[in-house]
Amino acid sequence: MVKSRWPLVVALLVLSACAVPIPAPTPEVALVTATTPAPVTATPVRAPGVFFDDFTYAQQQSLIDNGWIIRTAPGWPGVPDAVWAKNSVSLIDDVDQPGNRLVRMTSSTNGTAARQTQFCQQRKYLEGTYAARVRFTDRPVSGPGGDQIVQTFYLISPLKAPMDPDYSEIDIEYLPTGGWGSDQSVHLSSWETFSPEPDWKIDNASDTVPGSLAGWHTLVIQVAHQQVKYYIDDVLRAAQGGKYYPEVPMSINFNLWFIAEGLAPAGDIREYVEDIDWVYFAEEQTLSPQQIDTEIKRLRETSVSFTDTVPALEPPLVSPCDF
Repeated sequence: MVKSRWPLVVALLVLSACAVPIPAPTPEVALVTATTPAPVTATPVRAPGVFFDDFTYAQQQSLIDNGWIIRTAPGWPGVPDAVWAKNSVSLIDDVDQPGNRLVRMTSSTNGTAARQTQFCQQRKYLEGTYAARVRFTDRPVSGPGGDQIVQTFYLISPLKAPMDPDYSEIDIEYLPTGGWGSDQSVHLSSWETFSPEPDWKIDNASDTVPGSLAGWHTLVIQVAHQQVKYYIDDVLRAAQGGKYYPEVPMSINFNLWFIAEGLAPAGDIREYVEDIDWVYFAEEQTLSPQQIDTEIKRLRETSVSFTDTVPALEPPLVSPCDF
């Protein structure tokens, strides 16, 4: 007897329906190893620089060793063919403060020829506060006098071409016997540019304060917030800005020169002097005259006679002392 196959087929179908599916193989997943990021080195923030010179030198060479340039190059301003003499800058004792030393500039003329004086620091200064203690004089130390002479503390960059706007100059200029259309006065000037003689043109802002400034004075110039402010002995005397605000680094300078058309008649030699006790610059800081006085006192009490932490630009700028 042939047995029916239907029970077997049914059984196979039941088993197939109840079977548990086998999952497909899982693709390999690559293991990612976390890496520690390289440490970030923070660039140190440089503190604003300070320049201070108390001029305590025993000899001129020490002045030069600390970056000062004494002008010997001929040229403008002043009397044509004037001699800019190295020995016109000297170090002397302060007769009013025993133990203190001063820089003295000495310029002379006989009414025809002239010896003029200038000395300069490096060209690396721009925004911040400048100050100097200066003794202006109204009369010559010898001879009859009467010459129009300019006694200064100023900041300047080279002029690349006549009327070049890429230029900076800031002046405090004392005229003890007048000149430039004014009587005895001090001129406070910020420059956009100029054209030298013989095609003389100027573009500057200038304020004039009349009267004598003979004697010691603390001169402060603040260069900040697009304004140049001039103080004489704690008193704000001028504020200038706009296009006259300096644009390029400058050098710190002092000079003593004659207005060529203002010489007294030819005759005996007359000598004029300007003395400087100290000079100071605080980079990117706006300091009041009172704060300057406090800082100078602190430096002297801690026996700091010279410091310079104002870095030169890279590459360093050429610093001519002929202007």
